[in-house]
Amino acid sequence: MHQTFDLGINLLHVNQDGADHNRAHFDQWGITCFNLMSSPGAGKTVLLERTLAALSNKYKIAVIEGDMTTELDAERLRKYDVPVIAINTGRSCHLDSKMVAGGLHRLSHEYNPNDFDMVLVENVGNLVCPAEFEVGEHFKVALLSITEGEDKPLKYPIMFQEADCLLITKIDLAPYLDIDLQQIEANVRQMNPDVTIIPLSTKTGVGLEAWFTWLTAKL
Repeated sequence: MHQTFDLGINLLHVNQDGADHNRAHFDQWGITCFNLMSSPGAGKTVLLERTLAALSNKYKIAVIEGDMTTELDAERLRKYDVPVIAINTGRSCHLDSKMVAGGLHRLSHEYNPNDFDMVLVENVGNLVCPAEFEVGEHFKVALLSITEGEDKPLKYPIMFQEADCLLITKIDLAPYLDIDLQQIEANVRQMNPDVTIIPLSTKTGVGLEAWFTWLTAKL
């Protein structure tokens, strides 16, 4: 007699236990954690650069930087004189709660975690897995570049269903593309009627103040 086991569900349950543990630490330290997720190239790192440049003199910020290989993005962010914990995931297409727990362990040993206001997690570039594996975050932030097309919220619904805030990035490119920004927003609303949507451009600065306002209001 053969037995079958749903390992996917078990993995998610184990991950959720770890996420709850991370969240308890964040709450104990008074830190608000934001999990930034998108496909590769949507603009997570440059958004973090603009965010650190604008807010790191007002708030104590740490970054957990996830990437499959290299510390290229982490090195970019360290120029803003904030703690950046780099995590290489190898073949894994997302950060999980255990990886982030390791990052928190390093952060709490090198700094006083009670001094921090927020932790920004830059997840691995992927439109599916990061949304399924919580890391203890208080808020999920999804980025969608207008170059990715209007259909992505319908083709990859989990990311957009889970997001508390959606940033539509690279809107400075809209005049050069056959793209309907309103249709992107409408497709997102089909998945998540209550999500906050902020179109922005890190190149021109349009929408950045709205992003900073949303971010700091959640602290």
